[in-house]
Amino acid sequence: MSNTEVLTPQNSQLIIIDHQPQMAFGVQSMDRQSMKNNVVGLVKAAKIFDVPTAITTVETKAFSGNTYPEILDILPDAPLLERTSMNSWDDQKVRDALATIAAEGRKKVVVAGLWTEVCNTTFALSCLNDTDYEIYMVADASGGTTKEAHDYAMDRMVQAGVIPMTWQQVLLEWQRDWARKETYDAVISLVQEHSGAYGMGVDYAYTMVHDAPVRTHHSGPVLDPVPAGS
Repeated sequence: MSNTEVLTPQNSQLIIIDHQPQMAFGVQSMDRQSMKNNVVGLVKAAKIFDVPTAITTVETKAFSGNTYPEILDILPDAPLLERTSMNSWDDQKVRDALATIAAEGRKKVVVAGLWTEVCNTTFALSCLNDTDYEIYMVADASGGTTKEAHDYAMDRMVQAGVIPMTWQQVLLEWQRDWARKETYDAVISLVQEHSGAYGMGVDYAYTMVHDAPVRTHHSGPVLDPVPAGS
């Protein structure tokens, strides 16, 4: 396996690290609502393509709070791999979960976590040092305590061989070809909901150019313009 080989649903697995409220409170590197949108979109993408996903948490009861409910709603049966260490690689459950899936040929590990400069970096470096896995760090579904902290952590990881990604890049590499109709509709729905201007453009093209129905169930009347004073 090579880092020049694109991501596929068959060669990938995903790990979500510490996407918990108290960790998100400290994020200053990007808008936190955008970050949450992105990581939820990423998890939905993994669900669409049946990419195995591990969720690991740190000090849930004592400090960090529960994983975002939007993530748990997507993967309601996923085990939550609780830790005390900031470095997920220090916990044997995490190693075992990744190793089980890597044994199926899924050695490209896609990562989204908080914070970039601590939990993401230590995990990525340790995992690379100890295995033959590849790490794909989803920068816009991760966050640091400052923009500098996030950026320099990404730089450090890239220098060590980590591949930087965005969540939408991951989604579209997994889809790869719009002729893959078995996932087409689900991907388009995900884009419409989570991809900002791209999703708005899809909505516009579908409804205004291709005369598709709007994707709502609005049943109220549309009232024609009435000039004031008429």
